[in-house]
Amino acid sequence: MYKETANKNLFGFWVYLMTDLLSFAALFATFAVLRNNTFGGPAGNELFSLPYVLTETLILLTSSFTAGLATLAMHKNEVKKTLVWFSLTFILGATFLGLEIHEFAKLAAEGNTPQRSAFLSSFFTLVGTHGLHITVGLLWLLIILIQVLRKGLNPRLTNQLQRLSLFWHFLDIVWIFIFTIVYLLGAI
Repeated sequence: MYKETANKNLFGFWVYLMTDLLSFAALFATFAVLRNNTFGGPAGNELFSLPYVLTETLILLTSSFTAGLATLAMHKNEVKKTLVWFSLTFILGATFLGLEIHEFAKLAAEGNTPQRSAFLSSFFTLVGTHGLHITVGLLWLLIILIQVLRKGLNPRLTNQLQRLSLFWHFLDIVWIFIFTIVYLLGAI
């Protein structure tokens, strides 16, 4: 009975991820339409530091790798390794989020806020939505790590960690598109 419920929950989570994908698709479409509407303000090539964003990208991709290693350890019921790898995932994710917040603060300090142009509005909305998802993922991960520390790995927590890992990998895929469409194409 539990396995049937877990399978339904996993299917429901995939449905959620697909609806989230549609939301991001709409944000990407909006950005694509508005990316050249700078209203006399700076364009992406004047604002973005590709080495900085590449550092963010490598950190987030590494967090996806550590999440994968944590999932492998979890399936082997290796509690300590699961905790270590997911803790590293948390640290890398928090570092990525800190870098993203720093980028936003720097842009705002220079007067490049969402109110300045349609381009900046769509940029902050798209990248900020991804950052919000990272924040939710970090909170979710922290709560589950505390539960695993207290209760060990049980079927319920294993299923939650599996869904969290899917969510984290999804966010990495979305970031690859953000990196490519917003930053790389914006630097041209």
